[in-house]
Amino acid sequence: MGKKKVLVVGGSGYIGRRIVKASLAEGHETYVIQRPEAEVGLQIEKVQMLLSFKKQGVRILRASFSDHNSLVDAVKKVDVVISAISGVHIRTHCITLQLKLVQAIKEAPNVMRFLPSEFGLDPARMGDALEPGRVTFEDKMAVRKAIEEANIPYTYISANLFAGYFAGSLSQMDSLMPPRDKVSLFGDGTKKAVFLDEDDVATYTIKAIDDSRTLNKTVYLRPPENILSQAELIGIWEKLIGKELEKTYIPPEGFLATLKGLDYKLQVAIGHFYHIFYEGCLTNFEIGEDGVEASKLYPEVNYTRMHEYLKIYA
Repeated sequence: MGKKKVLVVGGSGYIGRRIVKASLAEGHETYVIQRPEAEVGLQIEKVQMLLSFKKQGVRILRASFSDHNSLVDAVKKVDVVISAISGVHIRTHCITLQLKLVQAIKEAPNVMRFLPSEFGLDPARMGDALEPGRVTFEDKMAVRKAIEEANIPYTYISANLFAGYFAGSLSQMDSLMPPRDKVSLFGDGTKKAVFLDEDDVATYTIKAIDDSRTLNKTVYLRPPENILSQAELIGIWEKLIGKELEKTYIPPEGFLATLKGLDYKLQVAIGHFYHIFYEGCLTNFEIGEDGVEASKLYPEVNYTRMHEYLKIYA
């Protein structure tokens, strides 16, 4: 397939910068939006990253979410738009910006594909999610609704669990590093989840942007060797360090009891953990006709296995 003009919105973010790198590696003409400092604040790291992108051949487009015409002008220059806007403040930030982006793309008939900022659990399967965490999925579905009502060609990426957050910590909620003495397991630790190196998320994302098989589909990232239970992940770590960890098993009722009295963001996070590790929501369904699986589409991608990923922590 031919090379595309790819705009990454949020290109200096956690997953966005990896998508920029993957786009360049595939030889696409890659663009990143530079927003006014008055809109994003004085962030030297992001400025330096944009400058490093420029050195690598990325084209910088100046645009503002408070200036609709500037967004339209930006998306009119490209074939594909990928939103990697952070969802950390999704209720007040991400959904608003993405809906503005949808409106701009609606006016740009040249855009052949839009990938909104999802990259986690499939919101279409989370209608029964616990409050207040359900709002995350409702917001993503609102963006999907706007995309589809505007007849914008799309691909949704369901990337499951970022390894930097969930594998390196052995899925502990209070750390980003793996424990070496004691570890908590959710339930009996046997529900299967899917762990992805973030660079692999970016690689699969770029592979999908001009593939007819992913048009108007959800692409599920489920590399088979990374479909693991929490107990299996811990077992990999124990083998690496040559030591068995002391384990505490947290029953579901005890886990949900921790919701009470916590601030909003923690309640959202705990609700998501519950669905992943107690209900197995990442793997307890078959992919239907509205979806495809990335590792089957792109067997040439040598994705990072978690037994290799965890070695850097040992």
